[in-house]
Amino acid sequence: MHIALIEPEIPGNTGSIGRVCVGTDTELHLVGKLGFSLDEKYVRRAGLDYWKNVKLHHHADLQALLTALPGRRTWAFSSHGGQRYDEVAYQPDDILIFGGETRGFPADVRDQLAPCTLWVPILPAIRSLNLSNTATLVLFEALRQQNFASILAK
Repeated sequence: MHIALIEPEIPGNTGSIGRVCVGTDTELHLVGKLGFSLDEKYVRRAGLDYWKNVKLHHHADLQALLTALPGRRTWAFSSHGGQRYDEVAYQPDDILIFGGETRGFPADVRDQLAPCTLWVPILPAIRSLNLSNTATLVLFEALRQQNFASILAK
C-alpha cells in the first residue's frame, strides 16, 4: 500500500502517519510543498525512533507521484467524496491520497481526483477528522480487506 499526503501542514500528523506506515509496511509519499521541514523535531517526536525506518518519498506534484507509481489505482479522501470509503475493494498496490489539514486538496488536484474520491462518514458537528486518524482508519480498512497479508506475512 501507499499513502500520499498532498501538501501536509502539521508535522505531528505526518510523523504519526509515518509510524503507522512502518508498522504496516506501507510507503509514505509526500507531495508538493510541505508546511514544515522533515528535520523538524515534531515529525521525529510523533514518529518516535521509527522515523528512520519510514519508506519515504517526496514528489514535486501529483503528476510526479503518479509517474513514479505507474498503473496503480488511486483513491482520494475528502468530505466531498462520491462513495463511502468502505464500499470499494482495495488492492495491495493502491495509493491512498489525502489533502492538507486545513485546505484539503488544491483545486486542480481535487478536479483530477474527483472520479476516485471517497468519504468517511462523520456527524455534521465537525468538518473532518484529524488527518492521521483518517489515514489510519482508511489504511486499516484496506489491509483488513486483504486479511492483513502485508503484516501477517512478515
